[in-house]
Amino acid sequence: MEKRERIYLFDTTLRDGQQTPGIDFSVEDKIAIADMLDQAGIDYVEGGYPGANPTDTAFFAARRTKSAKMTAFGMTKRAGVSASNDPGLAALIAAEGDAVCLVAKSWDYHVDVALGISNDENLACIAESVAAVAQSGKEAMVDCEHFFDGYKANRAYALACAKAAYDAGARWVVLCDTNGGTQPDEIAEIIADVIASGIPGTSLGIHAHNDTGQAVANSLVAVRAGVRQVQGTLNGIGERCGNANIITLAATLSLKERYAERYMLGLDDEQLAELTALSHGFDELLNRAPDPQLPYVGASAFATKAGIHASALLKDPRTYEHVDPEKVGNTRKVMVSDQGGKSNFINELKRRGIAVAKNDPRLDKLIAIVKERESMGYAYEGADASFELLALRELGSVPHFFHVDSFRVMVERRYDSHGRIKTVSEAVVKLEIDGRTVMSVSEGDGPVNALDRAFRKDLGKFQSEIADLKLADYKVRILNGGTEAITRVLIESIDDDGVRWWTVGVSENIIDASFQALMDSITFKLMKNRALAGRVAAE
Repeated sequence: MEKRERIYLFDTTLRDGQQTPGIDFSVEDKIAIADMLDQAGIDYVEGGYPGANPTDTAFFAARRTKSAKMTAFGMTKRAGVSASNDPGLAALIAAEGDAVCLVAKSWDYHVDVALGISNDENLACIAESVAAVAQSGKEAMVDCEHFFDGYKANRAYALACAKAAYDAGARWVVLCDTNGGTQPDEIAEIIADVIASGIPGTSLGIHAHNDTGQAVANSLVAVRAGVRQVQGTLNGIGERCGNANIITLAATLSLKERYAERYMLGLDDEQLAELTALSHGFDELLNRAPDPQLPYVGASAFATKAGIHASALLKDPRTYEHVDPEKVGNTRKVMVSDQGGKSNFINELKRRGIAVAKNDPRLDKLIAIVKERESMGYAYEGADASFELLALRELGSVPHFFHVDSFRVMVERRYDSHGRIKTVSEAVVKLEIDGRTVMSVSEGDGPVNALDRAFRKDLGKFQSEIADLKLADYKVRILNGGTEAITRVLIESIDDDGVRWWTVGVSENIIDASFQALMDSITFKLMKNRALAGRVAAE
């Protein structure tokens, strides 16, 4: 068997994906997503445009990736200004990160209309900007914007733009189907011509938009044509119709024989098996319901209703499954079977250090509880800490740290001395710790903040253990309509160790749902401290 060629995955969720209507990542969101991508084995994480806005600048200052190359995105230098004197380019080079991706015009129409400069000036801007990045010691790459439309309008100039980037030292020259209208056969033909012009496929990338529903297909065709970097976003988010779905690409390149026998990615089998959790966890972070029909990772991707399909599937899964769902962390769903999901539970528990036999009746009880709770609105894909606590309570034990006797929240709307409306939130929490009753009262910026402050005001002997606990994010989703709607609350917590975890609460009362998530967050923190102390003692 011939040596397989390496394909590099480049994720642009934090930059191109943020152009999705209704999505606006906070710094905390970006850090969490970068961590998810890093753990998933993605090669490059494009974090945004440092220097252009406070969020992206703060994110790069707090970069956390361990193996993925953090990539800053921005424009080539302006015409008439040297590379060393261009403030935008200087900010990109100065940002914490491993690589810089420069966007360059490669359609002469855009050079004239959008930039208002000559074609030769644009070529000089590309070459000088790439050289400056390369000389800084960072990996340089260029996104040739509108490359395919530019090629069809003026082949020679589009090729000249790509060649200028390559000759100046760009590690990657990325061909962008920015308008998303290029067809697969055109992609293959044009890439073949680019390679023939002198740019090797090992230095080429593809960035496909999904305006004709073919972003993944165009990306795969580009790989077969010779490119070795593929760009995309989590769950295919992006402006207009989105980008190529990097999760679908990772699964197809890894599991489909025509690709797997020729190419290899940077993620292993364990990371591949986490793709479903990655997809669903990302949607939970966005506070939206996962698309059940997403390829590979959707809840319906391997679902079959009772009938001839289900009958055949039970005899041999290959009859109606193109891949084994467990390879991507998904589960087979057959309506006539009650065994679906057990192996997935065992794998998930094993990953968390919880061993349980397949025939253990406690496992059946846990699965039943999770299914019942999910029918009530709980979502454990995006609440890892709550799931772990639930599993430990059924399969092992959770120490009795404290007991909540009651809590009360009051919101008062009144006028201050200047006649302005003021809202005051106050919370009271009554706890029992080591046989001692504690009642804490606190005000806050809203009822949930007041409740959180009161809850954590006095935990007795555990107080010092939660001093570094911070609530990084708070998300609410209404699960059905009307004033009596069921509410799901997701809380993201972080401590000084840099560990992040999510907890969930569900209730018809938003305050009660929030309190459930808060209790799980604090309990998990105390459990984490003990697990960490045990590991340190063992070492």
